[in-house]
Amino acid sequence: MALRELASLEKYLGLKKPNKYSTQGDKKIPVLQNNSPPLVGLVTIACHLVKESNHQELLGDTADSRAVVQQWLEYRLTRLDIYTKEDIKTVLKDLNLYLQDKVFLAGNHVTLADILIYYGLHPIIVDLAVQEKEEYVNVTRWFDHIQHHPGIRHHLPPVVVLRNRIYTSRHR
Repeated sequence: MALRELASLEKYLGLKKPNKYSTQGDKKIPVLQNNSPPLVGLVTIACHLVKESNHQELLGDTADSRAVVQQWLEYRLTRLDIYTKEDIKTVLKDLNLYLQDKVFLAGNHVTLADILIYYGLHPIIVDLAVQEKEEYVNVTRWFDHIQHHPGIRHHLPPVVVLRNRIYTSRHR
């Protein structure tokens, strides 16, 4: 999965020269081969690609937003990449609360955090029932916004999100 994410990120960044990747270990950790020494790990490689592409704004445009981007990249590795079935509701609940008053995870535009969290959440969101998507309305709104951002979705199928809530608190 991570290799497809990196290939999609390369396309989004408009990198002309394709990189050579391999994986290591049971967890298939990506390795960027055409670097000396080789770079290891999804976040390390993704940050390198962003810097290589001269799209530094994807890493945050202020010290605070750079720290928030790094925080979400760490979240991707420590929560989304190793979640259990029991963790899913906690992850979605936490994200839903965080996104309550935000359009993006860090700042006022798409960052690498949005892209990699979107990729990490996709297998979770695609399996949610309509009612579950409604329960996590902020996550669903953010997810739908990111999946429709030009060039991000590449290798992933679109997730259908209803625009109108079926059940409202006034429904009796």
